[in-house]
Amino acid sequence: MTAQRTALVTGGGSGIGRAIAHRLAEDGLTIAIVDLDTDSAERVAEGINAKGHQAFAYGGVDVSERSQVDDVVQQVHRTLGAVQVLVNNAGLTGFKKFLHITDEIWDRIMAVNLSGPFYFCQALVPDMIEAGWGRIVNISSSSAQSGQQYMTHYVASKAGLIGLTKSLALELGPEGITVNTIPPGFVDTPMLRKSEEHGLLGGTVDHHADLTPVRRPGKPEDIAAACAFLVSEDAGYITGQVIGVNGGRNT
Repeated sequence: MTAQRTALVTGGGSGIGRAIAHRLAEDGLTIAIVDLDTDSAERVAEGINAKGHQAFAYGGVDVSERSQVDDVVQQVHRTLGAVQVLVNNAGLTGFKKFLHITDEIWDRIMAVNLSGPFYFCQALVPDMIEAGWGRIVNISSSSAQSGQQYMTHYVASKAGLIGLTKSLALELGPEGITVNTIPPGFVDTPMLRKSEEHGLLGGTVDHHADLTPVRRPGKPEDIAAACAFLVSEDAGYITGQVIGVNGGRNT
């Protein structure tokens, strides 16, 4: 992967997004970190730059607002030029009994988890078409493959992201653009630990790790490694695929 290529990572300020930003920077890409939390985005960028790589932070961006997406893409274009790699990682989780999911809750989950990736794809695909080369990786969820009680809204949004991935792959393949999705399974992130604290996991993280074939929770770096491969030259014949990284929880 050449150093001239730029990757934009949404939700890059923490967890899986942070790990992906670091890994792609190590592989020689210039990183645009987009996050709602400005401080987190700046800390990640500073950490990457301290290692001798190149990253820029773009904070305060709500991916569910098309106007904000368009604005940040314009900022990235002014600073870094065209973007060839897009990682749609920003996401919002939620636990609610089905009959307690209000229209507002449903709409918010869909706006962040599905509309956000749609907006970023529409904003950046023209860069990739012009270059005749592009990589899109959507971070979905293993729950979209198996279902999950009390998470109907979340699961539906992530299942929609898988559908978006498959359809875009068919349409954009002739343009030299691959589109794949990674549905992580039980990855140890701040979001997961917060769910554990609120008793929403149906057990502790350690309990669920014991039920996983490889007997440990996933690490953000596990997802980052798969993402790094999918955006590489070596993955040019892989598109429209659901690449599960879940320790064998879903096969």
